[in-house]
Amino acid sequence: MRRYGFALLLLVLLLLSSPCFAHFQLIIPSKVFVEGSPEKVEFFMPFTHPMEGGPIMDVDKPVEFGFFFGGERKILNDAVNVIELGAFPSWHPEHAKHKDKKARAYKAQVLVDKPGDYIFYVIPQPYFEAEEGRFIWQMAKVVVNAFGAEEGWDSPVGLEAEIIPLVKPYALWVGNEFKGKVMIGGKPASGVCVEVEYYNEDGKVKGLPSDAFITQVVKTDENGVFSYVIPWAGWWGFSAIGEGGEREHQGKKYPVELDAVIWVKAFPLPEGVKR
Repeated sequence: MRRYGFALLLLVLLLLSSPCFAHFQLIIPSKVFVEGSPEKVEFFMPFTHPMEGGPIMDVDKPVEFGFFFGGERKILNDAVNVIELGAFPSWHPEHAKHKDKKARAYKAQVLVDKPGDYIFYVIPQPYFEAEEGRFIWQMAKVVVNAFGAEEGWDSPVGLEAEIIPLVKPYALWVGNEFKGKVMIGGKPASGVCVEVEYYNEDGKVKGLPSDAFITQVVKTDENGVFSYVIPWAGWWGFSAIGEGGEREHQGKKYPVELDAVIWVKAFPLPEGVKR
């Protein structure tokens, strides 16, 4: 009996010490800049572990999708369409084992036809994470610039959880510092963790020294401000972890993790420039 109890304790300790990787609501546009003439921009919106490449979680249609432009918030729920994806991309080592497993993600197309900064956002359904005994509710956004008019990128959309960029979020070089201010419930969120992950879309980033490098973590200061120096080119997600009360699931109440997410793209240095 004592041996069984020790084995059970060891199993619990192993489970508690195993890495818990970050969930991210993606909102990735087909382009960051619209130039020349009006264009339709497509948005890819899965809920997944971006650095690892999966799994993609099966989720219901978002509560709300839209953009903030010129001081007004426009809801475009009818533009959202469901897409069916494999749980893991073809390059992932788990793909063959789970090739028949499917998950719902979402996409949308929006015509961008006026000069200025469009802040696109998505509010998904709260996701119940059974293994962690909580709901995860992320409100994600991304900024698209149109026709060179750089106005509005730092405007608050008015989401319950939101990261306000303090650095222009669509013209970042590799090595630039990204800074943002976390607002939860309309107030600056001090001392909260901000998880940072790279969107490893094609699986080319591998060979990390440790699993600890999958999710980087920084904390906000007393004003809710954080910063992070972007190490290489591509899409980077920042998720500020907040609290959103409780929600019921199957007759039991669980805590709600209310997260503010923003996606930014870092560009490689131009030809002829050395770091």
